[in-house]
Amino acid sequence: MSKREKKVLEKKSNWINSFMLIGEAKINDYTYKIDEKSEKSDWIYNVLNLGVYCGERYGTVYSELMGGYGSERDNIIYVHGKDKDGKDDFENRFTVDWKDRFDSDILESVGNRCFLTVGIEKDKSEKVYYKKFLTPYDMIAYVKENLTDGMIINVRGNLKYSIYNNVTQVKKEINSIVLSKDKDENKYKAVFNQTMLLTKDSVGKVNKDTGILPVHAKVLDYVKEYNGKEVRTNIPYNKTFEYELDLSKPERVKEIISKVFKVQRGVTEITFIGDLIEGGAMVTVTEDDIPDDIKELIDMEIYTLEEALEKCTVNSGYEKRMVLRKPIIKMVESKNGNTIPVLQKFEKKYEEEDLILDFMIEKEDDTINDVEIEDAEIEEIINDEVIIDDDNSWLNNL
Repeated sequence: MSKREKKVLEKKSNWINSFMLIGEAKINDYTYKIDEKSEKSDWIYNVLNLGVYCGERYGTVYSELMGGYGSERDNIIYVHGKDKDGKDDFENRFTVDWKDRFDSDILESVGNRCFLTVGIEKDKSEKVYYKKFLTPYDMIAYVKENLTDGMIINVRGNLKYSIYNNVTQVKKEINSIVLSKDKDENKYKAVFNQTMLLTKDSVGKVNKDTGILPVHAKVLDYVKEYNGKEVRTNIPYNKTFEYELDLSKPERVKEIISKVFKVQRGVTEITFIGDLIEGGAMVTVTEDDIPDDIKELIDMEIYTLEEALEKCTVNSGYEKRMVLRKPIIKMVESKNGNTIPVLQKFEKKYEEEDLILDFMIEKEDDTINDVEIEDAEIEEIINDEVIIDDDNSWLNNL
């Protein structure tokens, strides 16, 4: 029997890795670095590390952007063009000289998705004035001059994945900053859309106290080099997301795990919408946790129990969570021309062996290995009853 050829890991048009922040801009001494000079080369660059307060639920969420140029070289910008209808033509690739990056005649032929967009100024009629940039370097300089602390903004961009010390890092790379129409704090938000790959090992162990289900997924992102070797391809990064379960409804919990996250065979591709939660995690104490000396103050009616509980609630430190909320449903045109809703979940997209690229096997210690987790897999559905193995078997007793 001939050896099966592995599928190429692709991020096609249905693959999404985006984020959106709506809230108040937080400007401090660390928000910008302007015209920094590299100690190792002629590189001169700008950096934006923008915090957005997205409300009490999400905290202050940070996104970033960086870009620059070589002061002693001919700099070029890689772009793509437009088709006859003005839409982005990704096959028509060309370059723009650094000195021509503001030339309106040249920019007219560049596809819209090549640009970074800023809309934080208003004209005389109070309409938002939008300005587009080909380079992060120029966008950052403009934002520094025009963005003020407390502005209510809408920040969008893409999630970028990399690995450092065998840990997957996630960056939120900005591609637009505009004034938001949502002035009400109740409408602030920090959300993301992420396509991911699930395997039979993706279901983690449910936390009995919090109801959080770890989802050990794999996300694709492009790399130019891997372990010093040029590869120029997408590789799978391990990334653990969270899904919050209501343990008061055990049958619903089993159904969700089985129908949404369970993989019977191969690799499932699924896209979720989720929340980005960053900031101090509040640990709420009970009456039993209150120290005796504070209890005495309650007895003397200096503090009420409610006031004491509030004072004793502690901040457990900075957290960064990516919490899955629901799979995405997309309206798609069918073969007969009708538009129908399609759940963005595609089973048997790959085989597990497709996720192990040949160049990743050479140095096992340095590769992005499968996450070592306790076996928390839901077994087969027998007689319409979901049987859960030892790790999550306690759910049957709820």
